[in-house]
Amino acid sequence: MATYTHSAGVHSTPGADDLAEGHVVNVQGGDWDQEMGELGMNPEERIVLNMGPQHPSTHGVLRLILELDGETVTEARAGIGYLHTGIEKNMEFRTWTQGVTFCTRMDYLTPMFQETAYCLAIEKVLGITADIPERASAIRVLMMELTRISSHLICLGTGGMEMGATTIMTIGFRERERILSVIENITGLRMNNAYVRPGGVASDLPHGAIDKIRETVPQVRRGIGELEKLLLENPILKGRTKDVGVLSLTGCTALGITGPVLRSTGLPHDLRKLSPYCGYEKYDFDVVTRTGADAYDRLCIRLDEMRESLRIVEQVTDELQRNPGPVMVADKRIAWPAQLAVGGDGMGNSLDHIREIMGTSMESLIHHFKLVTEGFRVPPGQAYVAVESPKGELGCHVVADGGTRPYRAHFRDPSFNNLQAVAAMCEGGNLADVIVAVASIDPVMGGVDR
Repeated sequence: MATYTHSAGVHSTPGADDLAEGHVVNVQGGDWDQEMGELGMNPEERIVLNMGPQHPSTHGVLRLILELDGETVTEARAGIGYLHTGIEKNMEFRTWTQGVTFCTRMDYLTPMFQETAYCLAIEKVLGITADIPERASAIRVLMMELTRISSHLICLGTGGMEMGATTIMTIGFRERERILSVIENITGLRMNNAYVRPGGVASDLPHGAIDKIRETVPQVRRGIGELEKLLLENPILKGRTKDVGVLSLTGCTALGITGPVLRSTGLPHDLRKLSPYCGYEKYDFDVVTRTGADAYDRLCIRLDEMRESLRIVEQVTDELQRNPGPVMVADKRIAWPAQLAVGGDGMGNSLDHIREIMGTSMESLIHHFKLVTEGFRVPPGQAYVAVESPKGELGCHVVADGGTRPYRAHFRDPSFNNLQAVAAMCEGGNLADVIVAVASIDPVMGGVDR
């Protein structure tokens, strides 16, 4: 067996101490047949390429083990685990509310979806799903759809960059900055927000947030239009993505693949329509599908989904302006303070809020202290809740034993399931198409290696 690895500035030939089962060859650039001829290798020998561990369109560290016949991939396997964080295990040693700070860091491009799925599962075990204020649910929808756009922009931008289209990346990141500016204005953080809490959200929209959103939406819509003009009819891009990474409906069903990869086969599977949560049934939007089942159609789906998300954002902002109200459940045994205000220095809580907590009564101060330090108790039980993340079905299964911490919290991350498609998408195709196929899956390794 011969192993082919790519490394800068190294060009070595087999030696006496090569491994018994074969030899390792490091080559750089040049014509493939010429390189093989100079090394005296039999063209029929099996070539194994280790692509990674690195970032080939994966937003994290992934190793792809590829067996090659010339430029054709005959076998593809994914090696994961390089970004392992132990998040699920860590959550067992934190209160239910503190768990939000952990799960938001799994897929760091879609933090609002992990937070929402986790909190919806907790609320289901507590039996307070119907008690969540409508305004809190609307804010959750708003934040999830803004995050969906942000995630898709990263997918398209980095995917374009991997194919050499740096302009796609600069436009994608420019529009994402607009989205992150809105998210930061509302939550105080660009990413890993810990904004969605059991019972509602951490705080209401700040003054001027709705005006900022309405100002941002048309700007992002124009940016999406720019991406469409650069991408959709570009003959080079179509040549690189058409009939690349094909996975049929049968393959998606067999592997449990969801999200844009599944919808590119023509199946309109979207949990926002099939099993609405957070009031999604109130909003008018379309489930985008295509039938080509290839990388090009997944790109088109993500562009159209961003437009649909902007439609939802506009509807939610209208609803939030019409309907003021609480953003946290009324049960004070569960509810963390949600009427927070940032201090004048941009950090911590405002003095007014501190005076209110400390000056109301000793009992309220003690209650606040115990709620924050010990957490609330969740009765024994378990629940599974799934939401439609930008990459597919994101599910959270929580198990409670009656204590203040999860007995178990497990997430069905779509990137983990969708990576199973690497072999089906890549085998039989060219080596250069592997990057395009993986980019069309849009895996984030923080969710895979949680």
